[in-house]
Parts: sequence; C-alpha cells; structure tokens
Amino acid sequence: MLRFSPAERWVHRTTALLLGACVISAACLYLPALAELVGRRALVVTVHEWTGVLTPLPALLGLVSRAFRADLTRLNRFGPHDRRWLRAALRRDHRAQERPAGKFNAGQKLYAGYIAGAVLVMAGTGLLMWFTGLAPLVWRTSATFVHDWLALAVGIVLLGHIGKALADPEARRGMRTGRVERAWAAREHSLWRTDEDARER
Repeated sequence: MLRFSPAERWVHRTTALLLGACVISAACLYLPALAELVGRRALVVTVHEWTGVLTPLPALLGLVSRAFRADLTRLNRFGPHDRRWLRAALRRDHRAQERPAGKFNAGQKLYAGYIAGAVLVMAGTGLLMWFTGLAPLVWRTSATFVHDWLALAVGIVLLGHIGKALADPEARRGMRTGRVERAWAAREHSLWRTDEDARER
C-alpha cells in the first residue's frame, strides 16, 4: 500500500542530505581530530553555513504537495491513542495492541516536531553568528551557546532516528519506494491501515 508520495520522499532525502552535511561539517569544525583530518577550515565553514540556511527549504518547497500537507496535518494531531502509545513505550511494552498508531506513531510525531523546531532555532542562531552586525555581542554570545548545545542534542536525536530506521527494514522500504506491506501497516500502524481500507471501499 502507498505510504509516501514522490514529493514526500524527495523532501525527506533532500532534508537528510542537507542536515547530514550540516552535522558532519559541524563535527569537523568542533572536533580537533576531524578538523586536522579534513583541513580547509574556510571551505568547511562555508559548507556548514549554506547547508544550515538551506535545510528548511525542502519542507517549504514540499508545501506545494497535497500529500505532504496532509501528512503535516497528521503529524500535528496528537490524540488519545498517541498518549497510550507513549505510555506503552515508556513501559517498554512492545505489544501491538498497546501501541495503537495512525500513519505516524507518537514517537514519530514528537521527533518531527522536535526536528522542525530545532532546525528553525539553529538557522536563527546561526544567522546571528554568521552576520555579526545583526545583533549586539551579548545576543551573539547567547546564540553561540544555544547553537552549540542544541547541535549536540540534534546529533544525538538524529542517531536515534537512524538507529530506529536501521531496525525496521519495512519502514526504510516505505521511504525508499513509497510502498509498504499491508501486514506491516496492520501491525505497526493499525489505525492508519483501517483508515486506508475504509477509503478504498
């Protein structure tokens, strides 16, 4: 069954490439061993600045897609089943009946909201650091503090996201090809499967 449209897959891949380049270039700027290995600090700074500024662009362009807008609406709705899913996750209860989910489970919704907010904050603080004349020194110092610590948090959350994706080949297939098996949808996203079946009738 169809899970993601071509536009949604394009937004995901492009955002992943930009955010990945941004995180890797940041690591090269902050970790001395990587900085020595890569060298060319001015080039790394340029890559970091431009990938950081461009990271929100794929999502903005994706707004022309009806499927992308529909999924943004789903990601922004948090219902009773999502709270039940989170309680089960906190208890490490993996039974499917204890983790009801629509097209996106509660963990995916929290992740999407966190990354969206973090990217905007990182872009804003990054611009204050890049264009030093935009704000007084105390603002730039605060922006640097927020940018650096949020970057570390984003890196950790991204590793968790990649780890969850590596543990679920069918979810990766859905993002790669756009389609998933109905059995997987019934097991992992039972409320979404029910909605899709009703729509097909």
